[in-house]
Amino acid sequence: MTPTRILSIIVVSLLTFVPSDARSQGFLHASGKKILDGHGNEVLLRGIGLGGWLVPEGYMLETSDFASSPSEIRKKIADLIGEANTDQFYQHYRSTFITRRDIDSIAHWGFNSVRLPMHYNLFTPRGQPGVYLAEGFAIVDSLLSWCEANHIYLILDLHCAPGGQNNDNISDYDPAYPSLWDSQLYKTQTIGLWDTLAHRYATREWIGGYDLLNETARDLGTGNIPLRSLFVDITNAIRSVDTNHIIFIEGNWYATDFGGLTPPWDNNMAYSFHKYWNATSQSTISAYLDIRSTYNVPLWLGESGENSNQWFAETIALMEANGIGWSWWTHKKIEGITGPLSAVKTPEYDYLLKYWKGQATKPAVAYAVDALNGMAASLSIERCFVHRDVLDALFRQPSTDATLPFADTAIPGIIYLVNYDMGKNLTAYSDVDYENTGNGSWNSGYQYRNDGVDIERCSDFPSNGYDVGWISSGEFLGYTVHVAQSGTYAVSLRAAANASGGKVILKMDGGSISSFLYIPVTGGWQSWQTIDLGQYTLTAGTHVVSIHFFFGGFNVNYLDFALVSADVRKEQDLPASFALEQNYPNPFNPITKIQFTIVNRLLTIVNVYDLVGREVATLVNEVKPPGTYTIEFDGSNLASGVYFCRLQAGTFVHSRKMIVTK
Repeated sequence: MTPTRILSIIVVSLLTFVPSDARSQGFLHASGKKILDGHGNEVLLRGIGLGGWLVPEGYMLETSDFASSPSEIRKKIADLIGEANTDQFYQHYRSTFITRRDIDSIAHWGFNSVRLPMHYNLFTPRGQPGVYLAEGFAIVDSLLSWCEANHIYLILDLHCAPGGQNNDNISDYDPAYPSLWDSQLYKTQTIGLWDTLAHRYATREWIGGYDLLNETARDLGTGNIPLRSLFVDITNAIRSVDTNHIIFIEGNWYATDFGGLTPPWDNNMAYSFHKYWNATSQSTISAYLDIRSTYNVPLWLGESGENSNQWFAETIALMEANGIGWSWWTHKKIEGITGPLSAVKTPEYDYLLKYWKGQATKPAVAYAVDALNGMAASLSIERCFVHRDVLDALFRQPSTDATLPFADTAIPGIIYLVNYDMGKNLTAYSDVDYENTGNGSWNSGYQYRNDGVDIERCSDFPSNGYDVGWISSGEFLGYTVHVAQSGTYAVSLRAAANASGGKVILKMDGGSISSFLYIPVTGGWQSWQTIDLGQYTLTAGTHVVSIHFFFGGFNVNYLDFALVSADVRKEQDLPASFALEQNYPNPFNPITKIQFTIVNRLLTIVNVYDLVGREVATLVNEVKPPGTYTIEFDGSNLASGVYFCRLQAGTFVHSRKMIVTK
């Protein structure tokens, strides 16, 4: 850092900072087991973490093979382009990574809070307690003003403390220096930083709280005494100037171990746990719930994510059923699928990565500077891809099993099979591996979407750039479609197979419209072939088409529905809804008539059952086109009594009571 950027008297300016106008909600505060706003309303925090902004991590920037921590990444860059260019790059990176538009979008999507991971070195130089830098505080000021304008809370998180609170890249630990736990100087600097932050933001109501120390992971002895002692010292420093804000306390071992950190030592604090890669059952949080019940203190899931949409929905449903707020990780990264935003990796930046991996020659400084600045620009929200499926999993799916279309899909036309509906496993799709609970993954290709469906880059033409691969037996994909015109359609499947044995069946609205269809060997996983699946009668309207993989072992790109002949009947003459009418006559002896209506071509089953549910007759069991049908039933072999006629057509099931009198 240059001397002009070090301001020893910055505390004076901190104290005189004037807050912008914002609608007052009062300070968030702990009240028993709940977090309330200043008006006494319970607030369930639904937040997103801004990982990668002030604390760049290797896996977010695809540098993990050679540089994982923020300092390692910076050193690689500085060695290539020099310190002056590196300073300019980081200023550009930070100014584009998060902007007002990001916060506007976060609020629009439904989040009511953001968690800001902070690196101490933007606020205070290593080993210089009492010396402060303007840059970090200016960043927080801007971010807070954007949060205030959107009426969402900002929670400050010290992600990287001086020396590092764990031995990992996430705290920017450097073994050449003492850790936080081995240096009283670093502890003093950490306490002083929080004291300074509290001075600056004590009266700002949209500061949601102070997350004192992210993910300590260190053997600190029985009772975590050094961790508790540091937390108490920080709390005392904050409370000397700020009694307004919640203090969030994370446990040891990545915010999972709260041994020695109870009982609470402050009347406005909450315990923050983190949850990754384990089951979504009640038992996984029972120890935290015990803390809440025993000490009458709120809980907060301060960090979670990096899993599938199914796991997201299950975990959030678990949290909200237990009255626990949450903050998801993370807002954006390069070529990611697990967050709301993903940046495209530019060819120039990809070349830099290859150079650092030893796979390309050293680029010129000017090329490298342009490549890095291009990478930073690609991370701007204007150029990022929005993962609507992730947002759907965070906000809609926790409370419903219903599905929603992922894309506008019309027939006649092509259905790209990666555009299956948004929803949960077994409803929108079925996949063998759909979440990571400690020993697996979900999307094996790690492309396009964040469900269990395995998606990879596709070389076929036409395509939308992706195909479904790694298909296992028993899986399926469903699509909400709009059939523009009733008629007969020729259906084909674009598939690639390296071996024989694949077998599919098509369904519409839950009922089969095809027999089993076999997938031939095409000569490779990207050797694509069009496979004729036959002709089928479809009715106009909105339907759910699904493709079921009876036997897997192949890749699929798209289904193509081509209109062969239009239905000459007027649309108003087509049946509008399923129906099973009351049989006539009723009671009857021994003959009666049964009328039913189906609205599209489906496997149709009509059965008769007795009072205890035993089937006594099957009247229809075949695929039928849409229409109204009347069948005659002879009950000569039935005894007097009550019976039931049952119609099943796709997902439509209905029964009617029939009475035989003899």
